[in-house]
Amino acid sequence: MAKPLLKIQRYFCRKPIRFFSLILLYLTAGSLVFLHSGFVGDSPGSRGPRDALVATEMGKQTSLSDARGLGIMSRVFKETHRSERRYGPPWMKKAAQDGQETARRGGDYANNWNRALKGRNYKDMDDARAKYIGCYVDDTQKRALRGVSFFDYKKMTVFRCQDNCAERGYMYAGLEFGAECYCGHKIQALNASDSECNMECKGEKSNQCGGANRLSIYRLELSQESARRYGSAIFKGCFHRPDNITLALPLSAVIQNMSVDKCVDMCTEKEKSLAALAGDRCHCGFPTHLFSLHELENEDMCLYRCPGEDFESCGNDEYFMVYQTQVQDNRCMDRHFLPTRAKQLVALASFPGAGNTWARHLIELATGFYTGSYYFDGSLYNKGFKGERDHWRSGRTICIKTHESGRKEIEAFDSSILMIRNPYKALMAEFNRKYGGHIGFASQAHWRGKEWPEFVRNYAPWWASHTLDWLHYGKIVKVVHFEDLKRDLFSKLMEMVQFLGLKVSEDRLLCVEGQKDGNFKRSGLRKLEYDPYTPEMRANINELIRRVDAALKERKLPGVPEDYMPR
Repeated sequence: MAKPLLKIQRYFCRKPIRFFSLILLYLTAGSLVFLHSGFVGDSPGSRGPRDALVATEMGKQTSLSDARGLGIMSRVFKETHRSERRYGPPWMKKAAQDGQETARRGGDYANNWNRALKGRNYKDMDDARAKYIGCYVDDTQKRALRGVSFFDYKKMTVFRCQDNCAERGYMYAGLEFGAECYCGHKIQALNASDSECNMECKGEKSNQCGGANRLSIYRLELSQESARRYGSAIFKGCFHRPDNITLALPLSAVIQNMSVDKCVDMCTEKEKSLAALAGDRCHCGFPTHLFSLHELENEDMCLYRCPGEDFESCGNDEYFMVYQTQVQDNRCMDRHFLPTRAKQLVALASFPGAGNTWARHLIELATGFYTGSYYFDGSLYNKGFKGERDHWRSGRTICIKTHESGRKEIEAFDSSILMIRNPYKALMAEFNRKYGGHIGFASQAHWRGKEWPEFVRNYAPWWASHTLDWLHYGKIVKVVHFEDLKRDLFSKLMEMVQFLGLKVSEDRLLCVEGQKDGNFKRSGLRKLEYDPYTPEMRANINELIRRVDAALKERKLPGVPEDYMPR
């Protein structure tokens, strides 16, 4: 018995064998720990309901540990293609290394997008200012809701349908066949049993989205902005008759029993984006320098009753009531990469939540060229931002989105457009994006939980340091305030295009005004009904505003807009 034991002892005493044996034991122990954490630590029962399940694109449900495993693998493959960059306040870098949450490129956006698509229950719907009112019969020949409609057979959710209908000013949103969304001002059908609306939504298995010829209908509470819309048309206002009416609005016709619907329908059919009502005559066209919609008149000048509707105004021969139809103005929709590679790199810099994505949308429409990004966001790429996949130094894009605020990163650019937004609004917008995706909203649990105070404590100082760093280290800086761009889009966008070294096309800019929202505008459907900022938060943020205001004036630039300043 002693001889075999002696042979084994001598075997392990040999240095190479001993070394490889230890490695084998180490790997075996590590694998056991990993498997243990996967089956025990990540069990659905050990986590809150928010993190228990994620929905894959094929509609299958997997456990959180599986989803994390896939996330890790996807990051590994991404990192072989492009090294990971992070953006965030400098003092958060160490915390990020310690495993605390930071704002990430690509992966952070993708995870938040998945959170935005997760299911919401019926109680959440009531909190979101949308009330479920029942299941209704729907007939393909005579729809229960007769407004606009859209389908998504992969990612339809209740909230997505509500959001689209609210954004167009409709009172009701209905879902059918798990993937179809219908909007309308009134329900023109009979009730059905709730058990007949039994199909799961394609994008959230926890909710029902109607059934076969059955609509799950919600009543929406619209924001003041949405109330300025009329069905699928957007109310633009009252305007004086243009001097050369035949050139400004080339199509017109007299309509018996004129109503807003009839004029809008006619111009939509003629594929024109403007419908102008003048008594019993309807004019159609596009915005041009002859009829730019920049000189708004008092609405009282247009208050003449429509012949076909007692509660609608149809204007008269001198003052037109104007609506924008759903027809797309194609004069500004074409976009390309730069024909020759740019030698100068221009940054489109902003604090997250300050309107960078919106500004990119406007710049692409106004110039006809794609914008690039210091990061990669798959959801933005899929929505048409094709420059998202280009390396930021490629020179093929007109400007490059960045949230960076370090000296090295700033000095890499030859010039920059610096977007600044009221920190109170910017912080809330970024918080919604972090926990609800690009057009979603953070839940009440996030706003009232520990996440919001922690977020403000970390991100508010970054709002100030971001602006101060770009003002200090930026070579040539063009400051654009989000609020000014929103208030006076035409002239501010013209200044941005000129800063980019391009010739301004007035017709293209007028086209942009009609397409200004793009795919990433949150509706007014879900808003907080209380002030999330405590007095202590406000005191800190107000001091940061004063610092930024002083820095702008020091560089001989206008200070922050009045609505930023503490009151």
